[in-house]
Amino acid sequence: MKELQSKSISVPLRADVARLTLEASRRAEAMGLLEDGIARSDVGAIRQLANRVRGAGIAASAADLLNNVEVPSPAEIARLLRTMIAALEASPVPRFEWNGVARVLGADELAPLLNVSVSSLKRYQSGERDTPDPIAARLHWLALTVGDLAGSYNDIGVRRWFHRKRERLGGRAPLALLRGDWDPDDEGPAQVRQLARELVSLSAT
Repeated sequence: MKELQSKSISVPLRADVARLTLEASRRAEAMGLLEDGIARSDVGAIRQLANRVRGAGIAASAADLLNNVEVPSPAEIARLLRTMIAALEASPVPRFEWNGVARVLGADELAPLLNVSVSSLKRYQSGERDTPDPIAARLHWLALTVGDLAGSYNDIGVRRWFHRKRERLGGRAPLALLRGDWDPDDEGPAQVRQLARELVSLSAT
């Protein structure tokens, strides 16, 4: 790994690679796949990120390509990072995400958002029971949304964000659109996620 990292220093990484690395790292951290985000955007660090994501069964082909090319070009790295980001978006991994989301949202806050009891939540979180697909989808949505918010808020700010009324949501708080058996593809949750993603766009400019 040291040899790969030393060779990576000579690769002229572009600004879009740094942005994509941050985006992929933020998602992986929010999903519980990383303890801390990747601070660097050199090839060695990106390989480490790809291998951690691969360990969860996500974007394995992208990790393999990065590992098989001694010095990938910036264009190749950007393309593989986009593939990784898309794969992270589409891949709930509740066995990791329970702990990832729990870093920010406690059981009493998380259970109503997922429409489960606290006792059921704890059984899913411990692995005592498998997480049903609809709950896994909501948990994944929350992990990604919390990851977006974490770029602008601390943990307290993230929790408060769900309770603040928003003009863009018709004067309702995000929490009001995440009731009952909601689906991430429903109009309300989609509007909430868009608001969170716009914060990322603003912080990147």
